[in-house]
Amino acid sequence: MNYKIIRIDGKEDDVTSQTFSNFADAYDLLDKIYGDICCSDADYGDIIYYDIIEDKKREKTNT
Repeated sequence: MNYKIIRIDGKEDDVTSQTFSNFADAYDLLDKIYGDICCSDADYGDIIYYDIIEDKKREKTNT
């Protein structure tokens, strides 16, 4: 199963252009980007929100 990171606002960027072979790898990338942000340091209006989803399109083309 393949996974993809999407932006909640529907836009594309360097993060959303990648495909991952497992959920943990996608999660690790987001943790690397946002893991150091503390709640008191965050300006939530400026944060891009992401979600990790199964990349079903990619699976269909590979089978």
